[in-house]
Amino acid sequence: MGRYVEEELATQPACWQRAVDSAPGFAEVLPAPGERVAVVGCGTSLHIASAYAAAREASGAGVTTAFPASEARLAGDFDVLLAISRSGTTTEVLDVLSNAPAGMRRVVVTADASAPIAGLAQDLIELEYADERAVVQTRFATTALVLLLAGLKIDMAPAIAQARTVLKQDVPTELVDRPHYIFLGRGWTIGVAAEAALKMREAAMAWTESYPALEYRHGPLSAATDGSVVWILGEPAPGLVADVSVSGATVIAEALEPLAELVRIQRIAVATAHARGLDPDQPRHLTRSVILTPGSTSPEARPN
Repeated sequence: MGRYVEEELATQPACWQRAVDSAPGFAEVLPAPGERVAVVGCGTSLHIASAYAAAREASGAGVTTAFPASEARLAGDFDVLLAISRSGTTTEVLDVLSNAPAGMRRVVVTADASAPIAGLAQDLIELEYADERAVVQTRFATTALVLLLAGLKIDMAPAIAQARTVLKQDVPTELVDRPHYIFLGRGWTIGVAAEAALKMREAAMAWTESYPALEYRHGPLSAATDGSVVWILGEPAPGLVADVSVSGATVIAEALEPLAELVRIQRIAVATAHARGLDPDQPRHLTRSVILTPGSTSPEARPN
C-alpha cells in the first residue's frame, strides 16, 4: 500500500530542478509584472494557487487573487486567468475556463496536454514529468508551485537542497500517528500549511487544521493538548512558540524552507496512513479527478 505516493514524493527535488530549469522558457506564458491575475484550482491545486497568489503580490508583480474554481469571481478587471489542474478533467476548472470573460488570457498548468483543459487554454504549461498515479497529490502540485515561484525570480535552490536532505533522513516516529496536527504559515506559506493539513487528512484520515500563524492564538489554540503537533512553516513570529508550548503540544519550528518541510509532512502522512492500516494511494471516497454530470454536483466518472 502506498507504493505510488512514496515513489512520487521522493522524486520531488528532481522535478523541482527541472521546473526551475524550464522557467525561463515560460517567461512569455506566465503572467507578466503588472498584469492582474486570477488563479483557480480545486483541492490541492487551490492551495498552490493561494500560495502563488500571495507570493506574486509580495514580490510586487501585481494584483493576484486565488479562487476555488467553483467560486471564482472574475467580473473584476483581471488580465489573466491561470488555472491549475493535474488531470485537466476537473469539471469546475473546465467550467470557469469556458465561462471566462472575453479578453482574459487563459493560462493552464496541467500534467496532461491531451486532457480537455488543453482545448480551453490560450497558453499551456504541461508538467508531464510530474504526473502521478496516486490519488494523493505530491510532486505535481509542488512542481507547479516551484515553477510559478521561479517565474517570480525566487531562488528555489535552498528548498531543493533541503528536500534532498529530508528524503535521506528517517521519518521521525514521534510525529507519526498523533491524534491532532495543526499547520501554521504566514504569507505564501499559508497555502502550504493548508496543503500540509490536507495531505494528513487525505492520506491518513487525521484530525488536522491550518491557520495563518498569528491567528492561531485567537481561539484555535484552546483545542491543543499534549497529543497535538503544532507545525510552524517558515520563520516563527516572535513569542509564538512560547505561547503555543504552554498547551503541552509538540511544537515544530525549525525554519526549514517551507516546501522542504512539506516533503517531511508528506512522508509523515504516508507513515501515519500505514500505522492506521490505510492505503495512501487510494484515500476513502476520493478520486484522481472529480467529473460531474451536467447540472449535478455528484461525480459521474472516477478516473484513476
